[in-house]
Amino acid sequence: MFLKRVLDIAISIPAIAILAVPMIVVAFAVRATSKGPALYWSKRVGRDNHLFSMPKFRTMRVNAPVVATHLLNDPAQHLTPIGGFLRKSSFDELPQLWCILKGDMSLVGPRPALFNQDDLIAARTAANVHTLPPGLTGWAQVNGRDELAIPDKVALDAEYLRRHSLLFDLRILAMTAMKVVGGSGVRH
Repeated sequence: MFLKRVLDIAISIPAIAILAVPMIVVAFAVRATSKGPALYWSKRVGRDNHLFSMPKFRTMRVNAPVVATHLLNDPAQHLTPIGGFLRKSSFDELPQLWCILKGDMSLVGPRPALFNQDDLIAARTAANVHTLPPGLTGWAQVNGRDELAIPDKVALDAEYLRRHSLLFDLRILAMTAMKVVGGSGVRH
């Protein structure tokens, strides 16, 4: 875990510096195309099921329900004009670099659940996945992302728990870059 933390800091600091201008541009674009703040802070479940606040660039309208997107009848109706693009490109995730630098998250780990995703939280806890820091990307992300059912997601998270290593993290980061460039696995 020490090497994982070193990698997180070594990558997040230069990433924040390099991406500062694009993040400012995205923030202005969010504000220019919809009412409300540029950032959306949500309560997420971190390591050992502790809650933390996680920022994302806002992709949903301010009156959207606070539930996992897959639980909405028509998620597209709640998206901002640029929300779909931000999600498909994963630009909405960039502010999470702050959480990585702070230590609430890691570059690689299970994606942090919303505070009210009781089924996912319970399944991860039963599989001991809750002992890992949540990640910006993870094994489940590169193997299906939004397309995975909760049992499949938890099985992949549990596989990551068994296999995690610095080399495995580097492999997942490389796979993530390929997925993001291709925009695959995002439904809305």
